[in-house]
Amino acid sequence: MDQHELDHHFMQIAMAEARKAAALEEVPVGAIAVYNGDIIGRGYNRKESDTDPTAHAEMFALKEAAQKLENWRLLDVTLYCTLEPCPMCAGAMIQARLPRLVYGAADTKFGADGSIVSILEPRPEGERQFNHKIEVTRGVMADEALEMLQGFFKMLRERK
Repeated sequence: MDQHELDHHFMQIAMAEARKAAALEEVPVGAIAVYNGDIIGRGYNRKESDTDPTAHAEMFALKEAAQKLENWRLLDVTLYCTLEPCPMCAGAMIQARLPRLVYGAADTKFGADGSIVSILEPRPEGERQFNHKIEVTRGVMADEALEMLQGFFKMLRERK
């Protein structure tokens, strides 16, 4: 499998995590952490269920990956997430020294990869920036991720 096929394969698994969130009536976002081709971390949004503002899919996947590797530095780990990360999650990725992020849909309300703020995007030469840079692949299965999110919010609106 080439990298494009691998990214699609792992994003499908992240989408399955997002469906777990939807089943709990949580915003359907899922994430997985992959190391040497193996999934070492999984997560889905649980902010409502856990009454925790930090209970984002990415945070669970990062934490589980760090525990499995017994190291907070997630070198050689790729994180797959169905939605562009928020500033908190992007910051956690930088802190973890994550080398690569793959995400689906852009987040026009909280996105930290350029949709709202640019925490992950490289800055122009000479501008101050974080010492750790993450390679980002955007838009993998974006239509499917966006469709799931839109369906979730449509369901919420119809209930009211």
